[in-house]
Amino acid sequence: VLETEVLQQPKLSGPATTAGGDYDPYVCSLSAATKQVAKEELHEDENIRRQALAQFREWIDKHPHIRKCRTDAVFLLRFLRTKKFSVPAACEMLERYLTIRQLFPQWFQQLDINDPAINEIFENGYLVPLPQRDSAGRQVIFSVAGKFDPYKFTSVQMARVHSLICEALLDDEESQVSGYVYINDESGMKMGFVSLWSLTDLRSIVKCIQNSTPMRHKETHFVNIPHYANRIIELGVSMLSDKLKKRIIVHKNVDVLKTKIDPAILPKEYGGTVPIADMIAQFKQKLLQRRAAILALDDMRIEITKDAANFAGNDIGDIAAGVVGSFRKLEVD
Repeated sequence: VLETEVLQQPKLSGPATTAGGDYDPYVCSLSAATKQVAKEELHEDENIRRQALAQFREWIDKHPHIRKCRTDAVFLLRFLRTKKFSVPAACEMLERYLTIRQLFPQWFQQLDINDPAINEIFENGYLVPLPQRDSAGRQVIFSVAGKFDPYKFTSVQMARVHSLICEALLDDEESQVSGYVYINDESGMKMGFVSLWSLTDLRSIVKCIQNSTPMRHKETHFVNIPHYANRIIELGVSMLSDKLKKRIIVHKNVDVLKTKIDPAILPKEYGGTVPIADMIAQFKQKLLQRRAAILALDDMRIEITKDAANFAGNDIGDIAAGVVGSFRKLEVD
């Protein structure tokens, strides 16, 4: 069995090790309230966490195809918490996560805030995590479609911005437990947005987000969808699992959105107190602080098997019928 090289935080490098080797001593950073949520929703306690981490590390160490992988607790807990401490499910998700990073490097590698296109899209205000959590302690990620120029930037650059923001957030333990909420303001969306994604790429990225990204997706809100964007959004939604479909909420306007989300946490332009420019500047500092760690993720390696390559599947036959047929209509509240 080939020995797995282990990448430790924060340097993300280290000697080859065995499952019984020395790992980072884990100190739980969860608040008392979040620990309770972790216990009730994820079955997490000190004992289960310790055992699960040991089993996970042993599995990585003995994996025939994983060549390099982070094994620090916070990284592995991304997957264990997303999968409610089912070690086999967490192992499968890690395998998929490593695989998609290599199958789709254009979306998931060399994620760098100093990349001029990524930086411009981010600073324009297309996608920003809100500094305050919602009432359930969840991280809210706010997107403004009108701030993305589809005539200047590509779907690949759009995906890279999403990937960078997510990687900057994924080691946050409060969010690993409480999950994520997405708010998408589609007002001002340019027509070019609709034709930005090919059917094949849209299907692949949805599959990656749904099956391979270690995030607890709790709610997705759409607001101000222009009529010409209905079809592309319905198409994306049609590819989701039933569980995620049920977590999508469409609002006619921002006033309706504010009945579901506390306006105080929103950008000032939407009724909150902090201007979106300040939120962008604040999160830019986090991206710069995390830059080396995010780039070092590219050092992780898995050998891609034929089965793994097929997982991402470019066969779109199973949804072609849905494209020419009718979509499930999104219900607007």
